[in-house]
Amino acid sequence: MYIHSLKIGNVELENNLILAPMAGVTNLPFRVVCKEVGNPGMVCTEMASSRAMFHNDQKTKRLFNTKGEERPISFQVFGSDEESMEYAAKYMSDFADIIDINMGCPAPKVVKNGDGSRLLQDLDKAKAIMETVVKVSKVPVTVKIRKGWDKDHVVAVEVAKIAEEVGISAITVHGRTRSEYYTGKADLDIIKKVKESVNIPVIGNGDIVDEESAYKMFETTGVDGIMIGRGSFGNPWIFRNIKYYLETGEKLPPPSNEEKLRVIKKHIKLAVEEKGEEVAIKELRKHIAWYTKNLKNSSEFRNSINKIETEKGLVNKLDEYFKTL
Repeated sequence: MYIHSLKIGNVELENNLILAPMAGVTNLPFRVVCKEVGNPGMVCTEMASSRAMFHNDQKTKRLFNTKGEERPISFQVFGSDEESMEYAAKYMSDFADIIDINMGCPAPKVVKNGDGSRLLQDLDKAKAIMETVVKVSKVPVTVKIRKGWDKDHVVAVEVAKIAEEVGISAITVHGRTRSEYYTGKADLDIIKKVKESVNIPVIGNGDIVDEESAYKMFETTGVDGIMIGRGSFGNPWIFRNIKYYLETGEKLPPPSNEEKLRVIKKHIKLAVEEKGEEVAIKELRKHIAWYTKNLKNSSEFRNSINKIETEKGLVNKLDEYFKTL
């Protein structure tokens, strides 16, 4: 039985499917939509900078708006200096259910400061960061890593052992090195090795885009749970579909166009409430492109919405488009 509840520290997840933290994607509106239509066991915030929190940056602190959301929610932080990570952990543990340390982000602007996957090149520093956060946090602490920095520096097993030793409650492994970014295929063997090397829960991540890839991750690696990132783009139903397939061996039909339109409109409404019309409509363009991918004449439709700046204009255009399907 692949689908089951999952305990991370003292936090019990209803199921072991998790929405990954993704910058610019997993904001409040998208998390709410995923929870409503897919019901993952946990969702994660966008990653937030510990330095920005330390300097009281209000934009960063707004990433933690969880008003009206179902719990549990994991709050992700990145940083590589102990002082700001200690501050961030104390600050976040007042309202997070779980704090997740990002040691996997491959983005150049993150790694150039020594953060994200750059920490996989300095395991002493990685250990010190984990120890610091665990010591001051009032909630369980998890860590998300990659396989290593590059093919000559595969350190996932070593990092997992350190994490367990310092009191980390669970570890998520993305089966690629930093130098691979998102190219090639995620290495399931390294995830399996991590799972076999520690006693804390291990969550598999990378290339889970449908029912079969979720099955393959569980079957090949023996992980305790899976984390879904890019596979959720325009497809918050993915969690529901995977759960159903792994429990019954059968597939649910894809959402109808009516259901799709309903969810897109809900997403728009939530985004406008959260960010205001001007910012929300611009940010929603990528989501609507994902939702409508592979639908009839979708590229023309996507081009037509790129100049729209009002909620009413966007909703009217969507209604018109969906009538043609």
